[in-house]
Amino acid sequence: MKIGFVGLGKMGMNMVQRLLNDGHNIVAYARTESTVLKAVDIGAAGAESLQDLVEKLPSQKIVWIMVPSGKPTEDTVATLSKLLNEGDIIIDGGNSLYKDSIRRSEELKSKNISFMDVGTSGGIWGLQIGYCMMIGGKEEVFKTAEPLFKTLAPENGYSHVGPNGAGHFVKMVHNGIEYAMLQAYAEGFEILNAKKEFDLDLHGISNLWNQGSVIRSWLLELAESAFGKDAKLDSIKGYVEDSGEGRWTVAEAIELNVPAPTITISLLERFRSRQDESFSAKVIAALRNEFGGHAVKSKK
Repeated sequence: MKIGFVGLGKMGMNMVQRLLNDGHNIVAYARTESTVLKAVDIGAAGAESLQDLVEKLPSQKIVWIMVPSGKPTEDTVATLSKLLNEGDIIIDGGNSLYKDSIRRSEELKSKNISFMDVGTSGGIWGLQIGYCMMIGGKEEVFKTAEPLFKTLAPENGYSHVGPNGAGHFVKMVHNGIEYAMLQAYAEGFEILNAKKEFDLDLHGISNLWNQGSVIRSWLLELAESAFGKDAKLDSIKGYVEDSGEGRWTVAEAIELNVPAPTITISLLERFRSRQDESFSAKVIAALRNEFGGHAVKSKK
């Protein structure tokens, strides 16, 4: 298939490479010319603008968007909606809020432009092992674009999960679960690391746990890799960002009256990681001193 691809970041460029490797033709565009040239170097055709990208595509035109959620996606979809024609397809493979995807699909429907929301998991390893894809949209549009999903995903690694919005909803919850799993591993390894008298080998233990243990996983394999490079992670600052999906999952759980304490706490722990010093901890220390005379540590 020949498609347009917008967004050539770490995932986007690898997805372009995987598509090219399987014989698809790609017209690539990014805001930075040097990035487009990198895509050209691996076999894509470059585009100077979204209009140029659309003009280089045959009909029926398919444009895959892989840009950050929010305004970048909003602006890209809005521009493409003015350039594409009836029967064309826009695929959003980023981490958009599912409610935005539902709205965008409705807005594009008035122009008879089809929209698909594709939750994409795999990170920088997708080029090698493929991407897990959770796809929302009309069945007939899914069938049209299915050759792309077959190329990008491993065997049994993609599924049409429902109508527009469903793909990004499933990916949102997927990432909420990821938050909780990461937090559990983090807390476990912190406990191991704190037991100084045993001088535990975290790299060796993560390798051991990957051999038949009930907690073995790809994340644990990545932990093994990280500890192999830096046994005590001394080169890394304990500051953890969140890209939005955890917040959205917690908000959805509240809206649906679903208790999700583990995912919620894992999100809040990410906020804690960004504090050089916790004011709430100061309050607790002060109150313990006030009611019980417990010692406090003074700032030097």
